[in-house]
Amino acid sequence: MDNQPKNSQVWFITGASKGFGLELVKQLLAQGHQVAATSRQVPELRQAVGTATAHFLPLAVELNAEASVGAALAATVQQFGRLDVVVNNAGYGQLGSLEEVSDAEARANFEVNVFGTLNVIRQAMPYLRQQQRGHLINFSSIAGILGSFPGWGVYCATKFAVEGLSEALAAEVAPFGVNVTVVAPGYFRTNFLQSGSLQLAADKLPDYQLVRDNEAYHEQIRQAHSQLGDPAKGAAALIRLAAAPNPPVHLLLGADAYGMADVKIKHLQDDMAHWKDLSLATAAEPSHA
Repeated sequence: MDNQPKNSQVWFITGASKGFGLELVKQLLAQGHQVAATSRQVPELRQAVGTATAHFLPLAVELNAEASVGAALAATVQQFGRLDVVVNNAGYGQLGSLEEVSDAEARANFEVNVFGTLNVIRQAMPYLRQQQRGHLINFSSIAGILGSFPGWGVYCATKFAVEGLSEALAAEVAPFGVNVTVVAPGYFRTNFLQSGSLQLAADKLPDYQLVRDNEAYHEQIRQAHSQLGDPAKGAAALIRLAAAPNPPVHLLLGADAYGMADVKIKHLQDDMAHWKDLSLATAAEPSHA
């Protein structure tokens, strides 16, 4: 395990104590890569990874505190000498209709899913710019592409934001030789639907039966562990992505994500075609000098 391969990379991964983040850490260490991994609790992270090696740097980080993020990235570069791949994986789900989810609940979801991601980007980019290379991988969701999930409006909004900022970031940092990929997984057999990774609106309204049905459906999936995606295969796909010479800006993970994105694209094209005349009718008349 301590025999470092010639093509080893230095990875920085947020939200690494469970789910995709934990699976990534384990596979990367097994392959001899160097990994800095963050969590709010280092003992929990060490226990979850279960491996002690000089290639592993566990870090306690508060994503909402930019100074904490900056210190973690500085420690990573100090120990490993550089950054190759930065993965913004940390996040959680918020379930409840837009009327039910409070301002505090909505803002808390944005703080982690969006502003935590921005904190990492701002603190990582000086190193990547100086190196003139690197790869930022931002976790979105199929909910960041297809928003029509009753009860998931706030979560969808955070992931739409990640999609948008990632596209802009890709254009901004391309001159520095830095790649950006935004990853949109479907349903994977991680603990995303567990209570620690999914928050429900505290105040529920009886009128929103469609949302209650959606909550029940996701509880059924959680109990049956019937998600279509295998997180081990998903993590392996990300490692393969990071080794590609020309990685994509968008990567869908899972057959369900691929199918839902296809549906969204077709619906958008149908709306565009049906309302084309109205869209084009807004052109200004030619000005006369």
